Amino acid sequence: MSQQQHSIKIARKLRAHRIFGGIKPLALKARSLRSRIMPAPIPEILILPLLQHQGSPAAPIVNVGDQVLKYQLLAAAEGPPSVPVHAPTSGEITAITDSPIPGHGEQSGRCILLRADGEDNAIDLQPLPDHRALNHWQLLERVNSAGICGMGGAGFPTTEKLRASMERGIELLIINAVECEPHISADEALIRERAAAVVSGAEILQSICLANRCVIAIERDKHDAVKQLRDSLESSSVELLELPSKYPTGGEKQIIQAVTGLEVPHDALPMDIGVLVQNAGTAYAVHDAITEGKPCISRITTLTGAPLQTPKNFDALIGTPVSFLFALCGIEESLHTGSIMGGSLMGLDLVSTDVPLIKTSNCLIAKSRAEFPESKPEQACIRCGYCATACPARLLPQQLYAYSCNQDLEQLEQLNLADCIECGACDYVCPSHIPLVQNFRASKQTLAIRGQHSQTSAQWRRRFQFHQYRLKKEADAAQENKSAHRTAPEADYEEGGFSRDKARQEITAAVERVATRRRNRITSSGESDQERH
Repeated sequence: MSQQQHSIKIARKLRAHRIFGGIKPLALKARSLRSRIMPAPIPEILILPLLQHQGSPAAPIVNVGDQVLKYQLLAAAEGPPSVPVHAPTSGEITAITDSPIPGHGEQSGRCILLRADGEDNAIDLQPLPDHRALNHWQLLERVNSAGICGMGGAGFPTTEKLRASMERGIELLIINAVECEPHISADEALIRERAAAVVSGAEILQSICLANRCVIAIERDKHDAVKQLRDSLESSSVELLELPSKYPTGGEKQIIQAVTGLEVPHDALPMDIGVLVQNAGTAYAVHDAITEGKPCISRITTLTGAPLQTPKNFDALIGTPVSFLFALCGIEESLHTGSIMGGSLMGLDLVSTDVPLIKTSNCLIAKSRAEFPESKPEQACIRCGYCATACPARLLPQQLYAYSCNQDLEQLEQLNLADCIECGACDYVCPSHIPLVQNFRASKQTLAIRGQHSQTSAQWRRRFQFHQYRLKKEADAAQENKSAHRTAPEADYEEGGFSRDKARQEITAAVERVATRRRNRITSSGESDQERH
């Protein structure tokens, strides 16, 4: 029995399974769930990065000064890992330039700046009320042109995951609605208010990837969202599975383990065991793209944190500055000590609130000293082993930390540092306050750089070896040609009845004839003289 067949057999038993490790931090979601999802107003300037996902940036097809309409294509995808960018509203393109964007540390990227005209005029859309009118390839092309990437935070191009899954064959599609990281409530609010659209998106995704089964997995303590899902699934073949609340059950490999009981092997992908995972926000975006014909120009984002007077979930346009959204919630600057994009455990610290909301921005946190006190001084590792118990990837953080400090890259590779999902569970339980994830992230970057250098060196080595081979081949060919030129005349003489030896014989014979004639003349001359005397 193959690995995939074994996976399929186990996956048919729909029940919750325990995941390895994990923690149970405070949820801190209630404040942002008090009100319904609010449509965010249109800001004056929208900042639209050309790279909002994993892969390569899109290529602008507009120029500065162009007037554009809502939903209009602004940047086209270049190659399979790229995702197109569309106009969130109507207005004028004021610049195409480098601008600060969210990321690890301070960085900038190519962005299109759009000044909104306030009219919100849109191009005509092509809705499709029944997705069954198209085959899975046609649906995939619509998803591709809508510019959708993973909305849960990873940002991998949705089309690429679907295409690879179609080629490999998928048994089970999991819609990940397990929003287990503290502070984030975007998916819970989405399902609580728009569950039918999420279910519709799940059915469309199942039709595209040709999965035999589809399961929506959600934590059982999200009571309102679970109730709405049950109502929406009454006439659907999509199944519902409630999971216990534990962090990081929402990780891709962890939710597969929780739903199927299977563990994705090291250096393998979920599709290798017949499983595909898509986020609930991605399913909602797919529903909008197919059923209503809308490209991805907005997303549900949680705004929370003690400095915000009215934290809530916004349906905000992509490209909206973070500062604009904080202002909508009424931020108390005296309490504001920093900002995070994402959850409190895996999110990215923002250097500035001038960065834009992007397609992967599921949460924005305004930090305060009360909720995010200053880090306590780092102390020596006491080898308690709590980090290993909490690690959901079954790694050994204590040993990884030691090898990270020593920059022992070979040992880090042997201990599978690449499998670290940077969930922060080890940091959370460490009594010595060691920033383990920070060390692991830096070591992973070092390994990546070394890998790039090794790949480049191997490439140059192959090119040098090919160059040497070509030179030797040319030298051998030249030697063969020289030998051929040296022997060719002799061969030609032989073929024509002549040879070098024969030529020598003819020359010798000619010399003898000349000498004979000369002797004859001398003899004749002597005889004539005698006759005269």
